[in-house]
Amino acid sequence: MKRSILDLSQAELSEWVAALGERSFRATQIRGWLFGKRAPSFDEMNDLPKALRQTLADEFTLFGGNVVRHQIAKDRTEKLLIEQPDKQTVECVLMREPDRRTICISTQVGCAMGCVFCASGMLGLKRNLSRAEILEQILRLDRLLDADERLTNVVVMGIGEPLQNLPTLLSVLDEVTAEDGLGLSPRRITISTVGLPAKIEELARSGKPYNLAVSLHAPNDELRTRLVPINENIGIDAVLAAADSYFEITGRRVTYEYVLLGGLNDGPEHASQLAALLRHRNAHVNLIPINGVETLPFAEPTAPRVDEFIHILESSGTAATVRKRKGADIDAACGQLRLKEAVQLEAPQ
Repeated sequence: MKRSILDLSQAELSEWVAALGERSFRATQIRGWLFGKRAPSFDEMNDLPKALRQTLADEFTLFGGNVVRHQIAKDRTEKLLIEQPDKQTVECVLMREPDRRTICISTQVGCAMGCVFCASGMLGLKRNLSRAEILEQILRLDRLLDADERLTNVVVMGIGEPLQNLPTLLSVLDEVTAEDGLGLSPRRITISTVGLPAKIEELARSGKPYNLAVSLHAPNDELRTRLVPINENIGIDAVLAAADSYFEITGRRVTYEYVLLGGLNDGPEHASQLAALLRHRNAHVNLIPINGVETLPFAEPTAPRVDEFIHILESSGTAATVRKRKGADIDAACGQLRLKEAVQLEAPQ
């Protein structure tokens, strides 16, 4: 099987070019086609000698996966389901707003965190994604943009727990932030985690001020352990302490994500408890009304409950927003399309 060229770092690509006897600037040209000019194939890299293009095609693939589903919503949100050579699938999303072009990417095939309301982990964890498999998502989505559109933000909030695949993710983000890569500022990249304290500390020491989003979802350990089972071995206090440390090291305000589940964690008592936890922290709460999954028994919160929840937080001095729903007509919730595809494949024919 051919290796993906996206597995090669800048230094490795330069070494490969040098081993062919080519001049060093050829590596710069190749990276320019990968990250800037959005080449769909090696053959399109038309300022490279034909022999070099042929050698690239002989030794590497550009994209190792295969897009098996491409959905486009009425709001122009686009979602890809990419099948890897081992038949495992992964999702990624492009979201358009007037002043932003944001992509959401996955880091694992499945998820081991077991959050009870999330479709991503319903099939369990299969494996980590490789550097090339994560980069492929980014570059495929970037190629969906019009010629005059540019990627502005990356959120690592797709399938999987990003911090369980942290070294690989950091390697990918090095390319996203590199001047000869996509050139994004680390401040335009957000990494979401269920809250793994040691890994949060490791991320803080990475040397780049990425935005951190902690998936809290409950204001006390009893409820959080019901919703996020891994919390039983961690506890909210340890998660908050790690997030505080992240803020101290990076200077980046931490966002706390909170999925609102109707009648379960969306009451005024929950809002008051959450406000008490965050009152003296430089924090932002991102409230996410549940995007219903057919196979899960959770209801969307009512608008009055959402309004009351955010009012209680803001009255206590905690900044809060309600996440806009994007792509509601195309299985936009994380893991939905992959789950639907798997169920269809397993259904009797």
